[in-house]
Amino acid sequence: MSETLLRPGPLARLAAGLEPFAALRRDLHHHPELAFAEHRTAETAARMLAGWGYQVESGIAGTGLVATLQRGHGRRSLGLRADMDALPIAEQTGLPHASRSPGVMHACGHDGHVAILLAAARDLALHGEFDGRLTLIFQPAEETGSGARRMLAEGLFDRFPVDAVYGLHSWPGEAEGRFGFVEGPAMAAVDLALISILGRGGHGAAPQETVDPVVVAAHVITALQTVVSRNLDPLEMAVVTVGAIQGGEAANVIPDSVSLKLTARSYREAARALLERRIPAITRAQADSFGATAQVEYRRGFPALVNHAAETGFARDVARRLLGQDAILPDFRPRTASEDFAHLLLARPGSYLFLGAGEGPALHNPRFDFNDALLLPGAALWSGLAEAYLAPS
Repeated sequence: MSETLLRPGPLARLAAGLEPFAALRRDLHHHPELAFAEHRTAETAARMLAGWGYQVESGIAGTGLVATLQRGHGRRSLGLRADMDALPIAEQTGLPHASRSPGVMHACGHDGHVAILLAAARDLALHGEFDGRLTLIFQPAEETGSGARRMLAEGLFDRFPVDAVYGLHSWPGEAEGRFGFVEGPAMAAVDLALISILGRGGHGAAPQETVDPVVVAAHVITALQTVVSRNLDPLEMAVVTVGAIQGGEAANVIPDSVSLKLTARSYREAARALLERRIPAITRAQADSFGATAQVEYRRGFPALVNHAAETGFARDVARRLLGQDAILPDFRPRTASEDFAHLLLARPGSYLFLGAGEGPALHNPRFDFNDALLLPGAALWSGLAEAYLAPS
């Protein structure tokens, strides 16, 4: 990699012209759109990209779009992705640019991800020095886990081949403007189990005449914790969380049934398969021991996000040489949240990066707002990465 390719040019070029993108970010925050309804966001991005000379293809996976820019005769292609959708959360920030759509807000920073990629797109169109094809992916419906899969199903990488694909996410609680890199499993697979425990209801004063599904549910919840503590290799990671329990209405009435909803998270396929086997088995066995029955519907969600070592190392080196060693978070650890960029990494090599957002409300919090100070390091890294990856041979 040439030292000249990673000159501080992107930082200097971008620093002087980011206010329009901060304003754009706040405008996107003010007009959030849910999964597959990102029409205004996509139209805004498409209009800007076309004005900078990109070839824009809209309507992929409904509201998704891909913009390409060819320079020289190079045959390599780099993909950079931003997610666009908001969440069904009622905003509580009280900011002037707070959501104008009741019950919908950008609580995960996707407004910032779009602004970062657009800022880099403009910089690369006007000043970028590279030989090859830049492919920018604006993806709908990350939060539902269906946007990446649908874009792939509609031929994303057949129509727009890339040699590597990258994405990033801002991350509250990590030092502002510094990047986290993880080789291998970086975010967890997430699965859902829906459980119905069927007993026999009756009067609370005569429990001996019933099969109490509330008691069964309590034992099931406790027993499920042994999947991680007693079935899984201690060096593996997994999470089993029962997030919802519903059953009964009156204090003196034993209901006929209780329902549970739980999430199961893991990094490796062997652990995921074990969770998929043991959660239904333990649930049914516990129910049977009380004379009840259990119905379990187990749904696989996002796969684990597994970063490729070479592409992760390449991006880390770009960040180090462009922004300095201090821009890299030491010992950054994998996250147990999930991300549908995992589907793109199953189709192409690449890496998902983390950008520290400083202190503030967590993601998916009604008081969350993207930190606009991240626009500069985020866009500079995308610009520097593109120039380095697509450097003339």
